[in-house]
Amino acid sequence: MSTYGKFQRVSTKTLSLMKKEGVKISALTAYDFITAKLLDEAGIDLILVGDSLGNVFQGNETTLPVTMDEMIYHTKAVSKGVARAMVVVDMPFMSYQLSADEAFRNAGRILKETPAGGVKLEGGRRVAESVRKITEAGIPVMGHLGLTPQSIHKFGSYKQRGTDDDEAREIVEDAKILEQAGAFSIVLEKIPKMLAKEITGSISIPTIGIGAGVHCDGQILVTPDMLGLNKEFHPKFVRYYANLADVLNESFRNYISDVKAGNFPTDGESY
Repeated sequence: MSTYGKFQRVSTKTLSLMKKEGVKISALTAYDFITAKLLDEAGIDLILVGDSLGNVFQGNETTLPVTMDEMIYHTKAVSKGVARAMVVVDMPFMSYQLSADEAFRNAGRILKETPAGGVKLEGGRRVAESVRKITEAGIPVMGHLGLTPQSIHKFGSYKQRGTDDDEAREIVEDAKILEQAGAFSIVLEKIPKMLAKEITGSISIPTIGIGAGVHCDGQILVTPDMLGLNKEFHPKFVRYYANLADVLNESFRNYISDVKAGNFPTDGESY
């Protein structure tokens, strides 16, 4: 559990203080009330309502089909289970790419229609104007650099980013640009750990790593991945903290067996 207490609401100020004091930030995703409630009770610092719901909740191959309405719907459900953690919402594909004004309107809509504490968008220099406009209105923005899933068709794959000198320099510059634009934190996804270390040491805002090594100020994983619910997806940066796919499968099979054998419900389970 964070040193900042179970019931104190985490904010951008809290995360900034944690970086300064060397306290690692814990973050996971949630898309529903029950998962969010359990994460919050366990002491998680930040909950991301990720557009990864397009993959793990909707069964899509990419995050691109996710809509604003869907992000708002899931954020409302998640927020009802949260008393302490900061809730950040992914801005979905095409909700901020058109213009800074469009990004500003959609970010404002998210905070107006949900109790979320901030929004997250992907990119560096190309979204700096949007980040600046949103943050100047008092809406916290988290950046996202490295592997950016909404750009999958541009990259052509989910391979590691920042492995060549030019791209690494661009990511470092983008991190500084996001900080200058007003971002309160940056997710670094699937980049070399020493590049992540360089970025973390060169900016004053927290970095949250996913596949970016131990030197980031915090870490995030997709919750169904770390729970072992998606056995077909296991990149090297995902550590299984449970094997719930097998647990659930066995539970379902036992239930089916009991129903078919007439062993459920018993008299004690009946009115």
